[in-house]
Amino acid sequence: MTIIAQYLWLIGALIFFILGGIHLTYTFFTNMFSSRNQNVIVEMKSSYPILTKRTTIWKAWIGFNASHSMGVLFFGIINLYIAFKYFDVLQSDHFFFLLNILIAGFYVWLGKKYWFNVPFIGAFITLICYLLSYSIIFTA
Repeated sequence: MTIIAQYLWLIGALIFFILGGIHLTYTFFTNMFSSRNQNVIVEMKSSYPILTKRTTIWKAWIGFNASHSMGVLFFGIINLYIAFKYFDVLQSDHFFFLLNILIAGFYVWLGKKYWFNVPFIGAFITLICYLLSYSIIFTA
């Protein structure tokens, strides 16, 4: 049963890794996160946040998307690595399991409230994989 728990954890982590990679690619190499309304883009490129005039809303938008991508990639990579190389150590403590379940749950909430179906469904599948993995490990 432990191998099933490990595979579930790896599947969940892989989903986040893939979504983070796609998001980073879309941020820098496509216009997928641009507004369909060109006036909005023009305004974002010429508007500054109240906080500072050292950046524009457009640059902040790109930066937020890039940093979000890296956070999702990191979440996926670190979980892939730990589940692949150190799953036996991972099983010895509830903390890492529960922390990652909470983080995946937060992404589910963000996906449902603010995003669209693909990231919501990906985060939801990861959450289910992590919950099942946790259940297998700590209730067996």
